[in-house]
Amino acid sequence: MANNKSAKKRVVQTAVRTERNRYYKTKIKNITRSIKEAVEAGNKEAALEAFKVANKEFHKFVSKGILKKETASRKVSRLNKLVKGIEAA
Repeated sequence: MANNKSAKKRVVQTAVRTERNRYYKTKIKNITRSIKEAVEAGNKEAALEAFKVANKEFHKFVSKGILKKETASRKVSRLNKLVKGIEAA
């Protein structure tokens, strides 16, 4: 356990950051899952709506420093490819 004041502070900071990271990681997974489920169901309208939300949210995470710009761009690109795949099928 923490023995001094700075070590105790670090324990608290780590707990706060862990909780925050878990929140955003879960949110990213849920957004991605909603698109994949719509694509699997063949529901183009739902997939497009979910994609709009994903695009907006991922870029918002970039501005907050949660995701790097390239990471968000890659995720959006891959999800867009999935949604466009509905039209081809």
